[in-house]
Amino acid sequence: MASLTGVQKQYILHWGEMGTRWGINRTVAQIHALLYLSPRPLPAEEIAETLSVARSNVSTSIRELETWGIVRAVHVLGDRREHYESMKDVWEMFRLVVEQRKRREIDPTREMLRRSLEELDPKEAGAEFTRERIAAMAGFFDAVTELHDEMKRLPTGTVRKLLRLGAKVSAKRKSGR
Repeated sequence: MASLTGVQKQYILHWGEMGTRWGINRTVAQIHALLYLSPRPLPAEEIAETLSVARSNVSTSIRELETWGIVRAVHVLGDRREHYESMKDVWEMFRLVVEQRKRREIDPTREMLRRSLEELDPKEAGAEFTRERIAAMAGFFDAVTELHDEMKRLPTGTVRKLLRLGAKVSAKRKSGR
């Protein structure tokens, strides 16, 4: 896949841009996009050549994608090099990304909010207001975590149906029915 079509280039560039907005390194996102579009597993050298990035950058990026669980190393018959492929099921990929983000972002925030509530000195000026604000935020993060845990237990097909149902409800609400 050394030569990319215009649409493939556009997708890869956009995915890299979106990655930076989501706090993900641009090259990591672009490598993921390339592997997602690739009909076959690609060796690191071909990834580096196709995206015009350093081979070392590809290795580092691949390791990050592997830790997220959305890219894996595979062996190709007759080739000693490792090749890489992206998970193709977008629903399962989304679940893994959400789980990783929850673990890396939501869980530490919930813990910090709990500690803050425990450590808050009620004698300090503004302590009651601060407690109310932090407790409200902690309640929000707890609710989001409960929703995540419920969604995680549902089969992918059920999640798809729920999302479609939500879109229908929203459309009916907008039309006034």
